[in-house]
Parts: sequence; C-alpha cells; structure tokens
Amino acid sequence: MESVKHFIKNEIVLCIAFLVALCSCFIIKPGKEYLTYIDFRTLSILLMLMITMAGFQRLNVFRQIGEILVAKSKSIRGVVLILIGLCFFSSMFITNDVALLTFVPFSIITLSISNRRDLYIKVIVLETLAANLGSMLTPLGNPQNLYLYSLADMGLGSFIKLMLPYSICAAVLLILSVVIFVKRAPAVLSGDNKSVFKRTARDKRMLLMYVFTFILALLVVSRLVPYYIGMAIELVIVIVFDRRILRKPDYSLLLTFIFLFIFIGNVKRIPEVSAFLESLIRINEVLVSIVLSQFISNVPAAILCSGFTKDIPKIIVGTNLGGMGTLIASMASLISFKQYSYIDGASSKKYILEFTVFNIVYLIIMLLFSFIL
Repeated sequence: MESVKHFIKNEIVLCIAFLVALCSCFIIKPGKEYLTYIDFRTLSILLMLMITMAGFQRLNVFRQIGEILVAKSKSIRGVVLILIGLCFFSSMFITNDVALLTFVPFSIITLSISNRRDLYIKVIVLETLAANLGSMLTPLGNPQNLYLYSLADMGLGSFIKLMLPYSICAAVLLILSVVIFVKRAPAVLSGDNKSVFKRTARDKRMLLMYVFTFILALLVVSRLVPYYIGMAIELVIVIVFDRRILRKPDYSLLLTFIFLFIFIGNVKRIPEVSAFLESLIRINEVLVSIVLSQFISNVPAAILCSGFTKDIPKIIVGTNLGGMGTLIASMASLISFKQYSYIDGASSKKYILEFTVFNIVYLIIMLLFSFIL
C-alpha cells in the first residue's frame, strides 16, 4: 500500500492522465481510431533525446563543462551568473530537466565550498527560471515544444524566430536579477570543487556514440531523417554498445503523453464537449494555456489546448510562459525543489514563497512583453 502511495505521489500527472483517458474510453469505445490519436513522431524523438542525454549525464559531460567555467570566475556574482547561464543555454539543447538535474546539485556544492549558503534559494530559484525560459527557444528544450513543433509542421528557423524575442527578454531579466540580488564579493573556491574526470578508451567511444545519436536526433527534428529510421538506428546502436542506458529514460513521461493523446482524441469525438473547449480556448489561446499550465503543468496544457485550436504558435508562446508561476506549472521545477529539500536545514516554505514571488513577477513582465509584441 505504501509503495502505491509513493508511486501516486511521484507520478501524479501520469496517474491523472491515465484516469481521464480511462474515463473517456467508457464514452468512446476503443477501436482502431485510437492509433490515429498518438503522435508517434514526438514520442520517438523524446525517447531518442532521453537516451542520448542519459548517456551524456553518465559521462559527466555537462558537469565537467560547468566546473571549467566556474573555476575561471573571481567573484561570487560571476559564479552565480555562470551557474544560471549554464542552465539557460544548456536547456536549449539538453532539455530543462537535464539542465536542472546536472547543475542544481553542482551549484549547491559550489556555493557550499564558497561559504555562501545564504544564496542557495535565490540561485536555485533563478536556475529553475533560467532552465524553463532558456528551453523555450528550441523544440529540443522541453517536451511540449517538441510536440507542438511537430504538430505545427514548422521549420526550425520559424520556431526560433517566434521565441527569440522572449528568450532575449528572459536573458535580460536574469542578468538584472543577479546584479540586484547578488552583491559583488570575492569567490573563494576550494580545489575540492574540481572532480577528476579520467576517461577510459571505452568512455571516449561512448562519448562519440552519444554525439552521433544527438546529431541523429537533430536530423530527425529537422525532418531530414524519418523518425522511425532515426529511432531504429539509435536503438540498435544502444542495444549493441550500451544497453544499460535503456533503464534511464523517463518512460512515465512517454506514457503520460499516450494517455493524454487518447483523452484528447476521445474528447474531440464528443461534439458538445469539443465545441465548448474550442470556444473557451479560442477566447485567448495564450492566456488560457498559461492559466491551465498553473494547475495541470504546461505539457498536459499544450496537448489539451492544441486539440481545439489551429493557432499553434500562440499555444507555443502560452505554454512556454505558463511554465512560470506555480511549482507544478513546469514539472522541471519540481526537480530543483527536490534537490534543495535534500540540503540540511532546508526551509521548504521559504523556498516556495521565494519561488512563487520570482515566478509571478517574471510571468507578469513576460506576459506584458508578449502584448507589446
């Protein structure tokens, strides 16, 4: 019983997605049409990226880059800017989840060695914002972008052009936040902060292999390689050379997508409900997707809203901005919260309060910026 409670607590979005999909199956009987609901291209690319990023993580690629950059900084403000910048720029390519899993623990160690534990909450909150905001620039940055990019049949250049003004605005806000809230002071970094990464010949081969799978994923995203061919090639390579990595991907996210696809597909076949949702979402796609994201997170909000409007670019903007706000608006935010909660003396209430204040202020500014655009 305890294991069931633990599973539900950790996979609440998956459980809700399963329940709503199951309920919809009693209204629309399962049939061959169900297969048409599922976006296999998005699921394939997600799995390809999750496998590749798990490989890079195990080889400590991102942390090594972070340590090299932090070691070059002479002030604590410079260290914090680098830590936040790492989350912001890396999330564009390695996803916001992986960026936070990599750099939040590293930041905790760095700040501890620098004797700046007073900056834990501010830095982690700003890193979370940086990962969520940086990830909005590319289809690779987060799951909903990948899905919406595929659904809209956009070119990569068009997607980046759509989100670039928001990314620039976000970068300016993050820099200003560091300048305002982190006073200039010398950074005292111990040599203990540096890990020794000795790569064996096998590690080097694995690194080259995952660079290849990442390039392959990019080719699939760019529609230069069919998704089923790219997925097949990557699976064969990984099964032959590094099959243990197949345990690492977040399969619950893939299942969540499938259940949501089934739910939305069935709802669209119920005329009254479909018409109501379509009229509601079309009032203002950006605002509706932002509000929904606060309660069900931006991935389910993206799938739900995209089913009832053809103006996908507005849903892209809304769900990316909607990742700010509450702690569950972007599920990636829970990763950094959990990492913070492991610290001795951590104050969850203080963290949530500061997180919420920063996020609401950022959301208001970014929303006003979207009206100007």
